[in-house]
Amino acid sequence: MRLVFIGIDPETGDKQSPTVWVDTDAKEIVFQGWKPPQELEDACASTEIAGHATGIPDNEAVVRIPARMVHMIREACDAVERSQLR
Repeated sequence: MRLVFIGIDPETGDKQSPTVWVDTDAKEIVFQGWKPPQELEDACASTEIAGHATGIPDNEAVVRIPARMVHMIREACDAVERSQLR
């Protein structure tokens, strides 16, 4: 696994650190974010989408990333696309 650090929330304090990485081997974007409040997690788990099971599988999680990190997410998307070309 090769993780490439993309960025950290610019407004992070010393106890919080929403972060974006790219795993270039798996060609995946990796997020570290805040755990959602139970109400948000429940809403995500109960939302019905055609062709998609409700609930959150045990191997998945809902995380929150601040909108101010959008440019980092775009950079991560670009990095993943570049790694797919190799």
